[in-house]
Amino acid sequence: MVSCMKKDIYYTIGQNIKQRRKAKGYTQSELADELFLSLSFIAKLESVTKQTISVDTLEKFAKALDCKITDFFKEVK
Repeated sequence: MVSCMKKDIYYTIGQNIKQRRKAKGYTQSELADELFLSLSFIAKLESVTKQTISVDTLEKFAKALDCKITDFFKEVK
């Protein structure tokens, strides 16, 4: 049960990051460069592949995408 819940939250976080990234006009590559992360990390995070993420990294995303960390946990529209 827990693994299913974790997959759902990682999917939600990834999809929210993807939506906000696109709304800001960033490519995955541009965002990766700005955050000093690998392109593959961003791609995995935004895909159905499970990619874990730390609170510190979420904070970097929130700053770059002008939002709050909690915005990444909202239901995907």
